[in-house]
Amino acid sequence: MNIEFLQGGEFESLPSFATSLAIGLLIGLERERSSSARAGLRTFALVALFGTLAAMLSEKTGGPWMLLGGLLVIGFMTIAAYFRIKDEVSDPGTTTIAAIVMCYGLGAIVWYGESTLAIMLAIVTTILLYFKTELHGVTQNLGRRDLVSILQFAVLTFIILPILPDKSFGPFETLNPYRTWLMVVLISGLSLAGYVALRFVGRRHGAVLLGAFGGMVSSTATTLVYARRSKHNQDITQLAVVVILIASLIVFVRLSILSAIVSPSILPHLLPMLGCGLLFGASAAIYGWRQLNQQTDMTMPDIKNPTEIRTAAGFGLLYAVVLFFAAWLINIAGSSGLYAIALIAGMTDVDAITLTSLRLFEQGKLEAMEAVTAIGLGILSNTAFKLSLIFFIGGSLLAKRCALGMITTSIGVGLALLFFV
Repeated sequence: MNIEFLQGGEFESLPSFATSLAIGLLIGLERERSSSARAGLRTFALVALFGTLAAMLSEKTGGPWMLLGGLLVIGFMTIAAYFRIKDEVSDPGTTTIAAIVMCYGLGAIVWYGESTLAIMLAIVTTILLYFKTELHGVTQNLGRRDLVSILQFAVLTFIILPILPDKSFGPFETLNPYRTWLMVVLISGLSLAGYVALRFVGRRHGAVLLGAFGGMVSSTATTLVYARRSKHNQDITQLAVVVILIASLIVFVRLSILSAIVSPSILPHLLPMLGCGLLFGASAAIYGWRQLNQQTDMTMPDIKNPTEIRTAAGFGLLYAVVLFFAAWLINIAGSSGLYAIALIAGMTDVDAITLTSLRLFEQGKLEAMEAVTAIGLGILSNTAFKLSLIFFIGGSLLAKRCALGMITTSIGVGLALLFFV
């Protein structure tokens, strides 16, 4: 819409008030449907408009008193309206009071040129108000273990990370405490998302989601758990096959997310390899899932909390060691030295060699294709390690059934490295 005719005229402020009106109507629409709320469309629309008006008057008078006074008026009037009618059964209205104050604030920041932010916050506010039942269900399902995980992640991110120096030390300047711990936070965050989701999934949603969320936390740990379980109960062998294969495929999704965050410029070179491995492996996983007639005895993978300080520090140490040796061997033997490290480190943790390759690529020490090759070799090494783990812990029957999917995945990765790199 062309609004040039508004500029410089008496209606120049009209778009700001129109935006505030829309915000008030959006939040008010949600409150209107709540039987316990005593404020609806008209109230929220007027509050948002009043917020913009108060901000405009404060700007024109050169002081914050109109804006602060308006906030006090809105707060006292809303609280008085709720306390005037005492009903111990209905909602006390604290959420609606908070929403009204929020609506006033959103109307105010619209006047100060933050319309986009105000609209985003209005949408978030509406979502929080609308999904009341679902959010209460989430909090009730959170156990002590889950809350500890979230708090530990907060410690890793907001206490430890900010105090670390962002400076490179040591040979080849590979040791940077801040950036090393930033990778720890990134891995812990992805793993925590899968960990919490896995706890909520429980036994309800079948092998596909168990494998998917287990793979987000640790595909190797998920493989170990189901291989051991299948050894003691061969009735769930096919279930174990499906969970293990899906967990292994999620590694490709996980690495795509890591690469998009750490080094987006490498994605055009990396995605063909990850896509081929995912596509080839998915065909075998789908076949195995169709063979699964029943989903009984759905075992939850007992995976270690990924945000524990010891676990996080262990990964940080592994990443720092792999990064140092990779830089050292590149200096001595070129890219072939990195490939040797990829084959060794990839057996236990493909994340470390992936982040190492991405870091070296960002520093200009590796070409894109060299980094992709190192990541591909790490994936192949990790796949071979998991297959051997299945054989020795789960037995030959489980290994035979998993071999098709894992070998197919490896073929996809190998062909991509052969033709795209």
